Amino acid sequence: MLKVTVVILGDGLASTAVGPLEVFFAAGMLFPTLKGETPNQLFDVTTVSLDGKSVSAAYGLGLTPQKSIEDIERTDIIIVPTSGIEVDLKLIENSALLPWLRKHHALGAYIAGTCMGSVYLAEAGLLDGREATTHWAATQDFERRYPKVKWRPDLLITEDSRLLCSGGVTSAIDVSLYLVEKLISHDIAVQTAKALLHPMPRINQSGYAVLPLSPPHEDARIREVESYIQKNFRTDLGIESLAEKFGMSGRTFLRRFKAATGRLPGAYVQAVRVEVAKSMLERDRASVQTIASHVGYEDVSFFRTLFKRLTGMTPGDYRSHFGKYSIRKADTPDAST
Repeated sequence: MLKVTVVILGDGLASTAVGPLEVFFAAGMLFPTLKGETPNQLFDVTTVSLDGKSVSAAYGLGLTPQKSIEDIERTDIIIVPTSGIEVDLKLIENSALLPWLRKHHALGAYIAGTCMGSVYLAEAGLLDGREATTHWAATQDFERRYPKVKWRPDLLITEDSRLLCSGGVTSAIDVSLYLVEKLISHDIAVQTAKALLHPMPRINQSGYAVLPLSPPHEDARIREVESYIQKNFRTDLGIESLAEKFGMSGRTFLRRFKAATGRLPGAYVQAVRVEVAKSMLERDRASVQTIASHVGYEDVSFFRTLFKRLTGMTPGDYRSHFGKYSIRKADTPDAST
């Protein structure tokens, strides 16, 4: 039986610890029980805090662990939850966690940092030179703090040398299901997901991200270009025409635009169009072909390919995730019958 240690941290989002608890307790147990079959416990799960004392999670929810981190001699899996957005303060408060993580990784444990919990793996130096992810909103800050880490904000889950990271609160469930699949079997992971009514696999978080089209920059002229593109995205925005409109040679325009925004002009236009399409898919029921035409693409096949490349989802999948709720009601019997 594999041993799982779930860390509980003060002021954190409880679901990033409780979600994995549910997955590992359910694996091999819940699905057979629901079907009237014999369950099979696959994981021995223990909850810990730094000192073994109760902690107060976000919103005042009290959580009582079974042990302290120092009570754990060996474990196969460690789950590190998020502990709030005040990163500097939490790194100081929870500094005892860092050598403990390094020790158990050296002993062979898989360690998963859920959502912004990946900051503890990075601060411990475990992620240097390795791929990692976190919540998309924290990526720029984490890239600045930990430049040696290969941050992948497009991915929901990363794994590199027994170090796993996941982006977003509910991804704590996804990374736990991934570990069930990896260490037990795909069938058990699927059964667990079905019992918990959780989709799998979720791979990308690109479609969830709300990121600026470009990082902050000081090139006022290029900011004017960006504003113009965002207002006129449906028109033909060629490099030469944009350069001429803003009084630059094509070569100078390309150089300044790429230096300021991190994108080539064509890629920037595509990103603007996809953002508008995402907004339309969230709010109305227009056909994908209508939306493609509205944002400037008459070739709907090209639009679908572009949309999936930038978001990790097809337009239809995106709408099913983020469109308006549509609850189908059962037919109501006629009162006269």
